Amino acid sequence: MPAVTADTLTLPRLPAPSPTARDRVVRALTTAPQGFEGEGFPVRRAFAGISKAALDPFIMMDQMGEVDYGPYEPRGTDWHPHRGFETVTYIMDGAFIHQDSHGGGGIISDGDTQWMTAGGGILHIETPPESLVIQGGLFHGLQLWVNLPSHKKMISPAYQNLEASLIPLLTTSDAGTLIRLIAGDLGDTKGPGSTHSPIVMAHATLSAGARMTLPWNPHFNALAYGLKGSGFAGAERLAFGLGQAVVFGDGDVITLEASAHESLDVILLGGQPIGEPVEQYGPFVMNTRTELQQAFDDYQRGRLGVVPANGIQPFRGR
Repeated sequence: MPAVTADTLTLPRLPAPSPTARDRVVRALTTAPQGFEGEGFPVRRAFAGISKAALDPFIMMDQMGEVDYGPYEPRGTDWHPHRGFETVTYIMDGAFIHQDSHGGGGIISDGDTQWMTAGGGILHIETPPESLVIQGGLFHGLQLWVNLPSHKKMISPAYQNLEASLIPLLTTSDAGTLIRLIAGDLGDTKGPGSTHSPIVMAHATLSAGARMTLPWNPHFNALAYGLKGSGFAGAERLAFGLGQAVVFGDGDVITLEASAHESLDVILLGGQPIGEPVEQYGPFVMNTRTELQQAFDDYQRGRLGVVPANGIQPFRGR
């Protein structure tokens, strides 16, 4: 992702938290297991080991890379279905091509976000472009799954292409942290992502040695995931960094701190819990096992959509 620093831009600044604000303590800290997804791209399963109740309204998140591919090494996913939730794909370095059976599609790269509402059902593909496959290169992104409440499980699919230029930048009161706000509200700034569940999604970069004390909606849960670097979580300063997730408790602010010798990049997530039963199997997220079975039946009968006649296919080259 192209570097942007708070000291080179005039950015809106978040107000300092009230002296009476309650700091959220760290309830859990986990380390993501590593594996492979799709056609074989490396991922860290960011929220493995965290309870559904603590994640609600989020389902899961995969960190894809960071990896420096050699020629013909990049991989993606072939056409596959989804129902009952939203996928949010955020690309920090490299590029992915997206196409779906509802007419959405495009290339996302270098700070872009693709927000796909699967709703009642959709087929889609995410794959690296031919140029990245042939040449190789740096690739780093993540995909977040956001649940839909029961009364919106079967809404019509939708697609949002949030280019990096649309993402507002802001900073903390001391300018030590740069924040890219993808969705939700922080202070008077609103991210462009249109959501069906009230949430906040932001990418924060803390300069080496910086301490971020960020006002947070007391009705939302609060999660942080380390993308790069190292530092500390909570006022209790638990060691925290790449590949680790933090679940914060109740309160009005969250605190993170970068190590003295390197910056810290984190994804910040919070949302209003839906509080409904969750049944998930593979690409379907519903409320009951009966609804899961119906999703499989509908997929097998072609009711979730069809691959377009000109649908893109993974480029393997050889």
